[in-house]
Order: sequence, then structure tokens, then C-alpha cells
Amino acid sequence: MSNKAQYISLVERLNQLSSAYYTQDMPLVADQEYDQLYQELVEIEQQQPQWIAPDSPSQRVGDKPLDGFQPVSHLKPMLSLNNAFSDEELADFYRRCSSLAAKDELELCCEYKLDGVALSLVYEHGLLVQGATRGDGTTGENITSNVRTIRNIPLKLLTNNPPARLEVRGEVIMPHTGFKAFNERAVRNNTKPFVNPRNAAAGSLRQLDPAITSERPLAFYAYSIGDISVGTDFTTHYEQLEFLSSLGLTVNSTTRICTSLQAAVDYYEQTDRERTLLAYDIDGIVYKVNDLALQQKIGFVARAPRWAVARKFPAQEAFTTLIDVEFQVGRTGAITPVARLEPVFVGGVTVSNATLHNMDEISRLGLHLGDRVVIRRAGDVIPQIAAALAPEGKKRGAIPALPTTCPVCDSLVERDDNFAVARCSGGVVCSAQRKASLIHFASRKAFDIDGFGDKLIDQLVNLNALKGFPDVFSLSFDQLIALDRFGEKSASKLLLAIEASKSVSLARFIYALGIREVGEATALELARYFGDIHRLVAANRETLESIDDVGPIVAGHILTYFSDEKHRIAIDQLLAAGVEPQVESASGVDAEALKGLTIVLTGSFTAMNRNEAKQRLQSYGAKVAGSVSAKTSRVYAGPGAGSKLAKAEQLGVEVFSEDDLIELLATLDSEVTE
Repeated sequence: MSNKAQYISLVERLNQLSSAYYTQDMPLVADQEYDQLYQELVEIEQQQPQWIAPDSPSQRVGDKPLDGFQPVSHLKPMLSLNNAFSDEELADFYRRCSSLAAKDELELCCEYKLDGVALSLVYEHGLLVQGATRGDGTTGENITSNVRTIRNIPLKLLTNNPPARLEVRGEVIMPHTGFKAFNERAVRNNTKPFVNPRNAAAGSLRQLDPAITSERPLAFYAYSIGDISVGTDFTTHYEQLEFLSSLGLTVNSTTRICTSLQAAVDYYEQTDRERTLLAYDIDGIVYKVNDLALQQKIGFVARAPRWAVARKFPAQEAFTTLIDVEFQVGRTGAITPVARLEPVFVGGVTVSNATLHNMDEISRLGLHLGDRVVIRRAGDVIPQIAAALAPEGKKRGAIPALPTTCPVCDSLVERDDNFAVARCSGGVVCSAQRKASLIHFASRKAFDIDGFGDKLIDQLVNLNALKGFPDVFSLSFDQLIALDRFGEKSASKLLLAIEASKSVSLARFIYALGIREVGEATALELARYFGDIHRLVAANRETLESIDDVGPIVAGHILTYFSDEKHRIAIDQLLAAGVEPQVESASGVDAEALKGLTIVLTGSFTAMNRNEAKQRLQSYGAKVAGSVSAKTSRVYAGPGAGSKLAKAEQLGVEVFSEDDLIELLATLDSEVTE
């Protein structure tokens, strides 16, 4: 082959054959013929590297491993779906959508809920330029190099007139045949096999070496358009799927249109009966209102669309034996019973323990040691003991009893008859409480000490190098480098992070102390009211109960905490170590400007996210609540506002727009600077 035009033609031919094989499951040539054409392509590119096209099949594997994944901001949030676990909940979804759409009958697009990993693909002028994980819905990880190795993802869209920009969303899975072959190979090579196809898909996508990902049998199924740069004449979601299919993207052929609720239920039941025969794992059916105009009318709630729901299949269950019940100690001394089980494979994972929450749960189940128990993975996630049965032909064992002393430190266990939770009385004497408290102290919402993680704290507590919060600020370089797997660079970086954390807001300082039932919001109210940690320490019950968010129970916890001399000494030592808690306020902000107002935010905001809006309002003294009640002063609602907006209208609470909120904050800011 002597010219570039012939080379481009060969690239197009190979991409056509690849699409027919991987996307349409319709091979056009024998594997040997494809391999010969591919080898010809590689030889040309070796001779003429300047010709290499970005959509060449040879470009599916990256040149070298990455150092890490970079964050990616999604063009539009990748929302999660609300779940329905019964026919009744599905019927409720249908009725809500019908009511909001003002239509008696709705057309639903019904799709398999593939059990894989959500993925965003971005094409520019028809070429794949980015692949990203869902992440937290707003920001994901750039895994483009790995995405390019997935054979049924086109590097170039099959169209002569592609949109300037197109974001496609879908699911990456590992089919059963590929999963089985991969695990068999792993066993032969004495490497660890994957537990289930979903974990295999997730682990494969997050390989730093794209060459490793290229060896994994992954497949991608598109299920929606996230964003498109040009106007379209689509009227239904199904038309969007057909459009994606025409571009060479794989769309699940099992998708159906149901024109009634009964048809939607029938589709679910049929799929549930047949899903063990499928070539891949699914964990439910996704129902979407098909009409795009009705989707916009029905809108969104929080981080999920109102017009879609995932009808989950029943939680998977299995029988096993209860071997023992052990007790774990948490940050506030709460003692939680944990069931130790004969390992059992259920819902795609091996389960060997399950939380029992508290002693009341043991009584409710009528649990005895040695019982045959039913393990259920509720929503296919959290292992639970659903029922307990006497072992066949055997006498039941003892009923698990609450220990009288802490299993970690031997301090007395206390239990108030009015509460289900039992607690260790040891406080920081208990290493389990100390570890959990220090993890909380260093966490992102508290002192935010980067690099001060669970394993490090565990080591330092075991060495008795951390007896309390003040010891964090007296750690030395020599202490740190003496730790297992902790080098000079890590030690220096951690010490800098510890030093930087000394400049902390008073609200974070209070929250970091770990006072029972004092969360972020209450800590902020306390910081705003007292403005100084010593004033808070000296506060009496009457003063505390006069503060928003502080009732008799929380006031009691605060008084108990500060009445303990060990806690007062620790605070003094933190201050002596250079910690300088300061009241949060933006330069000169009038922290009383909105005092007395209880505000609720709902819907999607565009100029700022809801968390930022919340912080801005709180800095001016407002209380920002999570739900609407008769005490709510006003509601600020963005697009997609749902039940909170309806509740506000029902109660006659004033409702304002995001523009009103921006105007309010701008006015307050201008008053500060005048």
C-alpha cells in the first residue's frame, strides 16, 4: 500500500468489521481474515507513523501506565435513580408520574438494569476524546486510556455528520463467559480471581496500566444522551437510543416500550424468570417515561429524576450457620453486636459477618448461637440476618448476652433502660474509642488532616503514641519514619498537614471533639452563638437550651462532655499547641443579618451548588433545614424541586427562586463592603 488514502480506507474497513463483530454480533469475515488486515495495518503504521489515525484499531491500547487518574467535571450531573422494591412502589411511581404529567396512561421505556459500572463517553466531531467514571455524580475520574481498550466502544462514530460534542452515558459490564474464562486463567496463574462480574468490571476500569484493561473482556451498553451540542428533533427516549445505535454504539436489544402499568409489571416478571439465562448480570428493570417533553414536565427531586425508577429484583437470600456473636466498640462507646457466620456466597459476594445493630435486634430475631440463619443482602448491598431457625436435630445454643465489661478495655458497660444502645464507660481509656475518636478528629469535616488515615492512627494508638487529641500536634519526624511503611517524604508531608490544620474554624473544632449528637449544623450554631471555646465550656444548661438545634438531650451531652476534667485539659493543651479556632465569617460578614430565619433549599441550582448556598446563608446567621415544616421561614426552589416545594405550598410558606437567592446574597455582600 503506497498512499495515505488507502491506509484510511483500511482503518475504516477494520472499524466496520469490528463494529459488526462486537456491537452487532454479526461477523462479516473470518477471524483469520481480520487478523491479516490488522497485521497489514500495523506494518503500515510502523513504516508511516505520521499517518496513524486517532480511530485506528491499533490505538485501543495506551502506550504506558498512568501515574493516577485525573478528576473530570461532568457536563451535567450523572444522577442516581430512586428504587422501587415492590409492585406497589412501582404503581406509586406510575401514579405520581401520571398525575404530574396530567395523563391517565403513560408510555414507559423499559430497560435492563445492568449490574456494572456507570460510564460517561465524550465525542468531539465524532472522535472519542474522554471516558470518565460517575464518581460522586458531579466529578468522576478520567479513564480515557482504559475506555479506548473496550472493543465495542467506537473510537469514531459511524456518521458523516457527527455533532460537535456528544456525551453518551451507559454501563460497562463483564459478561459471564468472559468472567468465567478470566477467573479460570487467574486460578491457573495463582492470582486472585474476582468475586463477581461487577467487581471485575470495576477493577478492570481502574487499572493504571491500559494494557491490563485491554486483556479484560469488558463490554459497554449505552442507555442515554448526557449532552449534545446541537438541537435535535427527538420526541422520545427510545428515539435517542435508536440514534445512539445508528452511531455504532451498543444499545441493549431487550429494551421494550410498555403502554400500561400492567405491561410494565409483566415485563419485570418475565425478566425475573429468565434472568439466570442471560449472558450478563442484571439487578432490576429501569422504567423511564418515554416522552421527553413529559420528562421535563415531571422534573427531578434532589439527585434523581422523578420520571425514572429502578425496580429492583428481590434481595438474594441464603442459609448459613451463626457461629458466634462478637461486640465492637464505636467512637462514642456504643457497643454493637456483630454476627460471625459460616461463610456463604449470596448476592455475588461471600458473607462471613453481619451487623445485629443492638441487643433488641437479637431479641426480635430470637437468635441463639448455632442457629441456621437466613442471610439477605437488602438491595443487593448490606448483609442482614432476616430470620433464625433451630438447627436440624440439634439443641439450640445459648442466647448471646451483652457483656458486662468492654471487650477492648474491660471498663464497665452501661445501658440506659430508655435506650437500645449499650456503651463502654472507658472513654479515651478504651483504645477502640480512642482510635475512632482520632479518626473523627482528623476527618475532612473536622481538622481535615490529609494523610492521617485509619491505618496510621491504628499503628500510633497501638504504640501508645496517641493517647488523645493533643498528641496529634506533638508527633515528631522520628516517630513517624519509625512506623511500618512510612518514609521520610510521607512523614514530612503529614507534619505539614498537621501544622496547616491548626488554623481551624471554631465550628470544625467543636465538631472534631466528637460530643454525642453534636453534628456539623449544631457545631456551627454553637460556634456562632459563643464565638469562643472557653465560653462554650463554661455555658450552663439554660443558655445551651436557648440555642437553635440544642434541646435538653443535646444540652445534657454537651454539659457531660465539658464536666469531664480530661476533656477540659485536652482543649487547653490543643490551644497551647498552637491550634487557633476562629469563628467562620467572610470578611466582615454580618453573622446576624438572617438570624431567626429557617430556610430550606430544594431543586437544582445553577449559579452555585446547594452546599455552597447553605454555607453562605449560614454565614449570615440563617438556619438551613433539610425539610419543610411550620417553622420554615422561606423556601428557595430551583428547577426540579419536588416534595419540599409541594409541602411549602401546602403550608403557605413563601417560595423564592434561585435568582431571588442570588439577589439576597449580593445585597448582603454589598452591605458588608460599604
